[in-house]
Amino acid sequence: MTDGVADSARQALAHVAARSSGPRVDGALRVTLNFHPDRGEPPILTALAAAGVYHSQFVTGTSNGGLTAHPGGDRRRWESRIFGGAYDHATADERPVYGALNFRAKPVGAAPRFGSAYFLLDAQAVQRATFCYPDSYLEPEDFGVATAMDLIAPALADTAADALDDYIEAQVHGPVRLDRDVEALVLDPCYQGTEIEEQARELPCRLDWHPGFRLTLEEMARHPDYRGPEFIELAREIAPDGLLTPRVIGQAAATEKYDPQSLKRVWHYVARFGMQG
Repeated sequence: MTDGVADSARQALAHVAARSSGPRVDGALRVTLNFHPDRGEPPILTALAAAGVYHSQFVTGTSNGGLTAHPGGDRRRWESRIFGGAYDHATADERPVYGALNFRAKPVGAAPRFGSAYFLLDAQAVQRATFCYPDSYLEPEDFGVATAMDLIAPALADTAADALDDYIEAQVHGPVRLDRDVEALVLDPCYQGTEIEEQARELPCRLDWHPGFRLTLEEMARHPDYRGPEFIELAREIAPDGLLTPRVIGQAAATEKYDPQSLKRVWHYVARFGMQG
């Protein structure tokens, strides 16, 4: 199950396994890696086609969460704590990639707060993953591995959690190759017939579609306290026809006129209140 992974990854898996308890993960469950498919220069899907491997932010320098993967940064500190220092002297490309266990079988992936698209990983990826709840930035105390994971019950019981925080974080150790470890790339239908679909079809994995995200400005305006009324005003600027989709936000990002952190909060509205199906 860990063939081809570095010694640092093996050490990390062993360290978390020693701290884990509970039943074996259901063999039908999968890890998903949510991301925005229309960001980056070169475009992220083009870069992925060239690399053939999904990299962590330690390699790419980009993230749809916090950007703290650098010497002295929080992500490096969290990984040292969780994995018992296994990656303290590892190269950037040896470090794990982050996703979530889709224990609720969401058609949009396990953690849509990080993007409208996702890679669906195969069953073997679960076997070389570690898990925590809640997210690692909250410095959790509860962990799991494929053979012992007791995190689903507390996640299901946490009725106070924001719907966008309703995920069990997964850290996949060892390379994630698109031609071997990915069952499918799953996109929002707003990208059908666009350059994003063309780029996606260059990848060595199946292309699927989920039901999509769509949010009217009218509906968004009913939730001014969710992220703040200033982001509703920004949404009105970038969606003059009154409808927000992942593509509309991506097009706004491409202009470089808007603060990416502000657009991220507009996306949170769409991910929280605009999921279809």
